[in-house]
Amino acid sequence: MLTAADTAIHVDAVSKRYTLGALRHGDCGRLSEVMARAPRRLWHNAKQFFRPNSQRDVDSDGRVFWALRDVSFEVRQGEVCGVVGRNGAGKSTLLKILSRITEPTSGRFGLGGRVASLLEVGTGFHQELTGRENILLSGITLGMTRAEVQRRFDEIVDFAGIDRFLDTPVKHYSSGMQVRLGFSVAAHLESEILIIDEVLAVGDVSFQKKCLGKLSDVANSGRTALFVSHNMVAVKSLCQSAILLEDGRLTMKGTPDQVIAAHLASFALPTVSSSARIVNSGGIKQITTCHATDIAGEVQAKFSIDEPMEIRLELDLQPDAEEVSFKVVMHFYFDDGTLAFATASQELSLSAVEIAQHPRCRWTCRIPSKSLNEGQYMIEMLVLSAELQIFGRYPELLRFETHDVKSRQGWYGKWAGVMRPDCRWSVDC
Repeated sequence: MLTAADTAIHVDAVSKRYTLGALRHGDCGRLSEVMARAPRRLWHNAKQFFRPNSQRDVDSDGRVFWALRDVSFEVRQGEVCGVVGRNGAGKSTLLKILSRITEPTSGRFGLGGRVASLLEVGTGFHQELTGRENILLSGITLGMTRAEVQRRFDEIVDFAGIDRFLDTPVKHYSSGMQVRLGFSVAAHLESEILIIDEVLAVGDVSFQKKCLGKLSDVANSGRTALFVSHNMVAVKSLCQSAILLEDGRLTMKGTPDQVIAAHLASFALPTVSSSARIVNSGGIKQITTCHATDIAGEVQAKFSIDEPMEIRLELDLQPDAEEVSFKVVMHFYFDDGTLAFATASQELSLSAVEIAQHPRCRWTCRIPSKSLNEGQYMIEMLVLSAELQIFGRYPELLRFETHDVKSRQGWYGKWAGVMRPDCRWSVDC
């Protein structure tokens, strides 16, 4: 049981509700319209208050959206806690509430100290002020004196690497420069709690290394950090604990390894309807199954790039076919629609006797480890005759994801390209 002295962040049943389409064109700035809508809004709020809890999730026209529902957790002093979840799970909403940018609809939270946050590029900066002025403004906002800010000023500028542009308005900074300055300000000013949302999504290798080192320093100095990232390697490396958000609800809290495993296992396996797998051509009846599996044969939706994977395919043949001769071609598309690579099976020829004995063909295509990049892939399959006539084309037969599990020479981000082969290098000088 954590005591108040041990707890840096306490979140108790926090929920956040939005009303979709609440603002319409022309709604702002007209007092007459606001006054006209006031009785209707008052009546709606009264109905919501007296409804049973189970009926408050959706209003009469379905415009209510719950970004967070009854989220509760605690973070210890000096702990770096990772926040994991898919897009739209409520991660950024949670951080905005804890940063006091927005108020929760219900529930409460407590923070054991001053909070510095970096939620997105340019957050907290006045675009018309210079980098120097924004550093001072950020420190004063945190409750620091001008002397306290000046004491850390040189460290902030040196870490951000913006000394040449210190007296340039922030609106002229690139996104990378704004992120570097924002992280440097948040990490160096004397706040007890640091809240960071996807800081590693922008920046080069050297900046990532500096950020990771600084976050380690933050934890070792007894400060607390809440770190949102889609990069499982960074979460695993930096955090002592983690929470998993799914559809606005907290579904798990535990070690980073436990939470990451649950998150990866939550990806739904793709399915293809039986009607979309019918071939009925060239002696082939239908595609019975198509799965992505690990080498042990376990069906998965997400794979480590360091392990080989297999695409396992079963085709049913027409029992009355005299003979069959065909091959299978698979096109692997990356998440942006780029064709990553294609592969084809050897040609299979069977007689009527062999078809009767083996009415189902099983194909296995093994993809070597360290060949795919991190991301989402989609498989399109073609069934071709020996003369390359197309018996069937199936554009979205299977989807799967690949992820990295460790840093590569200090790089925690996604590499460029659709493939990532482990090439052997040598040098002679």
